[in-house]
Amino acid sequence: MNELMKTILHRRTIRRYEEKQIDEEALQLILQAGLYAPSAGGRQGVIFAVSQNKEVNERLGRIKRANSNPKMATETNYVSREQPSIADDPNIKNAFYDAPTVITLFAPKNFLFAVEDCAVSAENMMLVADSLGIGSCYIGAGWTAFADPYGQEILEKWSIRKDYYAVMQLLLGYPRKEDTHPISKKRLEGRILRF
Repeated sequence: MNELMKTILHRRTIRRYEEKQIDEEALQLILQAGLYAPSAGGRQGVIFAVSQNKEVNERLGRIKRANSNPKMATETNYVSREQPSIADDPNIKNAFYDAPTVITLFAPKNFLFAVEDCAVSAENMMLVADSLGIGSCYIGAGWTAFADPYGQEILEKWSIRKDYYAVMQLLLGYPRKEDTHPISKKRLEGRILRF
């Protein structure tokens, strides 16, 4: 089987990480994958803000959790039993799940395809991360992590342009050794229509 297809079939969302920081060489490959993602009109408008500062990541993750109002899971409607999300477990207080590396993807506020450009960059990065043995988790509504004075201070410190906003975060870290790799869910039938 094609190696890329193997990676696509293997990749799963990981929300529980080792404390160990990811290797710099791996991070550079992951970022390169994001830089080479397709972008609408070839604009390359996505900015990647990489934070490996544990204190900053934890504080922004807590702010994001406080500003997130997910529809809480039920017995039959949930995100993940193996890797619970903040919607699955109200006791999780850090929406970044203590990931050692958090990449916030920023894009122009008034660009029609800002979200799509960030999403394809994130997908490229998640696939390369998986191929390197690094877990990842895509988190939408990135701006909620900066929705208080501390968040605004961080945006200023990072010199984020005022005409840009945080679209999403990509969490990266080595999966915890004690966790098994999440099992693939059976693909639903009837999703491909051919005419």
